[in-house]
Amino acid sequence: MTPFTEAGQIDYVSLLKLLSWFRANECTGVVLAGTNGEGPSLSAVEKRDLVREAVRLTELPVILGIATPSLEEAVWLSEQARKSGAAGVLVMPPAYFREAPEANIQLWFEELARRTASPILLYNFPKRTGITLSPELVAALARMDSIVGLKDSSGEAANLASYRQAFPEGKLFVGDERLIPDALSQGWSGSISGAANVLPLWLSRAVLPGGMAASMMIADVLDQIRAAGQPMAHKAILKSIGVIENDVVRLPLTQAAFPTDLALAICKLQA
Repeated sequence: MTPFTEAGQIDYVSLLKLLSWFRANECTGVVLAGTNGEGPSLSAVEKRDLVREAVRLTELPVILGIATPSLEEAVWLSEQARKSGAAGVLVMPPAYFREAPEANIQLWFEELARRTASPILLYNFPKRTGITLSPELVAALARMDSIVGLKDSSGEAANLASYRQAFPEGKLFVGDERLIPDALSQGWSGSISGAANVLPLWLSRAVLPGGMAASMMIADVLDQIRAAGQPMAHKAILKSIGVIENDVVRLPLTQAAFPTDLALAICKLQA
């Protein structure tokens, strides 16, 4: 998540506490400015400053989320992330001109890959973009040296086998935490997880060998988390336990009522 001050600016003190929270709870990396990070509500300059500060504040690998139909902006942000020392970028397809043929989506990603030296993870999230990255498109893009993997937040279990086949050497991360056991059984690398904002230790352990027990322990809470408004509920919970100072979100989102039942369930797991 991206912590904000009461005035709505990025709160770098809370960011330091949040990054420390992730490291203490065995996370192996962080993604900035994704869905939970309110990336579409941040300016390009804010994203540049956010990745610069995060790399300075943590020893964890940092990945910058990029969701823009502008190829020029995507190139600029990818290069800013690289110059800051980030491990790579997580890039959604250009979503505004949804009528563009898949061949043109491929050209967009290939041009980005040619113009930046930053490692790229493709991001399939059709609920947000209206564009599905087909296995055939993934296989074609996998031939680009700087495209190193993929995150899939579709929630489609069928993608686990088809994406692994399309990108046999890639780093593959599942977004729907409920699919972690199946993903790992099919050779996926782990999860880039929104729920890990509030359950970092459990989800870190769920992707380790023997992690099935951890996945089963948090299954009900994951369902509650996914039903709650994100990132609003996550921010309310982390504010309540002192990880961040405020639960401020940017318009068009608004702050959520404190999810008492969910917070109690998470606190019980944390204990």
